[in-house]
Amino acid sequence: MSISEWMMNQVDKYLAHNYNPLPVVVTKARGAWYEDVGGNQILDMLAGYSVANFGHCHPRITKAIIEQASRLVVAPRSLYSDELVEFGQALAQFCGMDKVLPSNGGVEAYETALKISRKWGYDKKGIPRGRAEIIVCYNNFHGRTMGAISASDVPEYKDGFEPLLFGFRWVPFGDSDVLARLITENTVAFFVEPIQGEGGINIPPDGYLREVVSICREHNVLSVFDEIQTGFGRTGYDLAYQYDGEGAKPDVLIVGKSLGSGLAVSAVVANNHIMEVMTPGIHGSTYGGNPLACAVAVEAINILRDEKMSERSARMGAYFLARLKEIKSPFIQEVRGRGLMIGVELVPSAGGARRFCEALLKKGIFCKETHINIIRLTPPLMISRVDIDWALERIERVLTKF
Repeated sequence: MSISEWMMNQVDKYLAHNYNPLPVVVTKARGAWYEDVGGNQILDMLAGYSVANFGHCHPRITKAIIEQASRLVVAPRSLYSDELVEFGQALAQFCGMDKVLPSNGGVEAYETALKISRKWGYDKKGIPRGRAEIIVCYNNFHGRTMGAISASDVPEYKDGFEPLLFGFRWVPFGDSDVLARLITENTVAFFVEPIQGEGGINIPPDGYLREVVSICREHNVLSVFDEIQTGFGRTGYDLAYQYDGEGAKPDVLIVGKSLGSGLAVSAVVANNHIMEVMTPGIHGSTYGGNPLACAVAVEAINILRDEKMSERSARMGAYFLARLKEIKSPFIQEVRGRGLMIGVELVPSAGGARRFCEALLKKGIFCKETHINIIRLTPPLMISRVDIDWALERIERVLTKF
């Protein structure tokens, strides 16, 4: 038995089986490359579900972690810390909003946004208690907590976890007309991903986000954009909604993942008239806004700006997407994406994307399937054209000679 096999067996023995990992054990990473325990180099085409936007072990992120960890790691929100000041200011200014409510993982920020929306509906809009409705999209993915799966329409996420939260209504993603018709006097918010990631890299029609923001404002409903996966340069823009222009700016933003570049950092960002419904004692997070996370998030925002990561994502993504579309394969149904958020949808007869991801791993490329028949390609934004060309050669070989 190899060391990799032994380690995978130990994971299977001691950890809950809520994931089905590809058969590789990594031990190091730098830039866009992993190294496994056998010393093999593997090109990362997932970036930790868009966590490692700026690459693995970016020297400035590493430096920020070491310096902050040697000075101050823990400071609860029951007092102030100097890093919290910088974090709040940097993120609020980055998003162009007034207030930040920090948390840890992305789904925690999503749950926080649910609470803010309902509280705003009762306190500001005057909806009768217990009647608040939130509109979400079919095929959404906001996480796997009780609130997130209650908002999902995917049966597998819900099965066995009932009773779920009530108060959600569903509309087709990309259809603003249905949204306008479904809003009632009890609607408090519309939650949407600018691009559905886990749902299959689904991209809405041009102008859709601008339209839904306009509809929400017309009906006094909060527009809430989940930019956890799409934010911080992933789609070729600082935030994905910016593709549709300033008119697409939502009332509430949910951010996370690459904001922490590997550390758990997330936040809800909104203006004062919304965030002021959150008063002392009604919500909290033990680690939310901890100094270590704050220091890393501030540096991540600086790196995004200094190294022009959004522009690089747009440039590298356009090249990667164009080259992928040139591949002539009987297995490919569609290639779609924006920036370095790309999905290769396979035909139903292809037998699912998992076997293609396993084949790519054997050729040194790590990527992951989503929605059974879609290969998701979301490499670190700092990936080079040389690395993309190296990957394209192997992707074409797998997709044409499988």
